[in-house]
Amino acid sequence: MRAYLTLTRRELAAFFFSWIGYIVIAGAVFLMGMSFVTLVSSLEGVPTFLPITELFLRSIYFWLILLFSAPVITMRLFALEKSSGTFETLMTTPVGDLAVVLAKFSAALILFMIVWLPLLGFILILRYFAHDPTLFEEGTLAATFLGLFLLGALYMSMGCFASSLTGNQIVAAMIAFAIGLGLFILSFAADRFAVDKSWSAATLNYVCLRAQMEDFVQGVVDTRWLAFYATSSAFFLFLTHRVVQSRRWR
Repeated sequence: MRAYLTLTRRELAAFFFSWIGYIVIAGAVFLMGMSFVTLVSSLEGVPTFLPITELFLRSIYFWLILLFSAPVITMRLFALEKSSGTFETLMTTPVGDLAVVLAKFSAALILFMIVWLPLLGFILILRYFAHDPTLFEEGTLAATFLGLFLLGALYMSMGCFASSLTGNQIVAAMIAFAIGLGLFILSFAADRFAVDKSWSAATLNYVCLRAQMEDFVQGVVDTRWLAFYATSSAFFLFLTHRVVQSRRWR
């Protein structure tokens, strides 16, 4: 446990000793600001009964932050170690492969959640100027951030797997982006088969990220989505672990 915590602090500090952490946070804040400006302008003073978090989810900015921040955050995790030659040194230390994988994953997930903290600030600002306390419903916000955490865990695990496959950070980012984009596109494919009762349509609906997040931002926590994110994240972390282990065999 001590080795895991030490590696997690090391990886998290590395994000802020380089440009990656600041660029990702600045880009996310800019897109969130653009989203809320667009949102407020589109309402034109007309009251809405939908949660602000749900309106934000329906904008393209939410998905842009997810799709582009995940590859940038995770691209350096293993690829930089391999390209700089420090990966072999890390693997010879008395630290298990699983601890290394989990530490890098945890650091990336913590940074991902830090990226989304300004969302809370925007909601509080809207609540203050709208003089409407219902804009800040603790249960809805808790479910929203739980959904963001689970979605981030899935995308960080995919990014870890992509970074473990190569020693080039750009290639790692492209692989992670391709996997993440493919999963996102399945959400639109699920809409086309919404009324279909076949097993393939049911599978597509089960992996529909947009529908899952709509539940979370409405304050609904469905155990099916909890199981989906837990098993999917564990699957990609397992693949990452196997890739890391394979370097010991060579």
